[in-house]
Amino acid sequence: MSATDDRTSSWTFLTHHARVLVEIAKDPDIRLRDIAAGIGITERAVQNIVRDLLEGGYLTRDKVGRRNRYSLNLDQHFRYPTEADLPIRLLIDMFTQHDELPRRQQIDGAQPRSSMTP
Repeated sequence: MSATDDRTSSWTFLTHHARVLVEIAKDPDIRLRDIAAGIGITERAVQNIVRDLLEGGYLTRDKVGRRNRYSLNLDQHFRYPTEADLPIRLLIDMFTQHDELPRRQQIDGAQPRSSMTP
């Protein structure tokens, strides 16, 4: 058994930037400290990510009293060359609709579908 077998892998498919975008899409009035707590990173890291997203044109920020309200530019495209022709709307829709599925299934009485069944 090697040393790598003894530790669990901690990688995920989504970057912290994507997770911050999804959290803001769910709640445009969310506080940065709540994003940090929700995705398990520091508030300073969230501040830096929000700055990146603002500078990249993915977000805009408006002051509402003492709070910030964020808006997403859903037509902005992914940065990586192989996905550069796709808008971030696809990612945001996938994850915001994902949260609505269990509630919708309870209301409709629908059974969850699995793409893994033969």
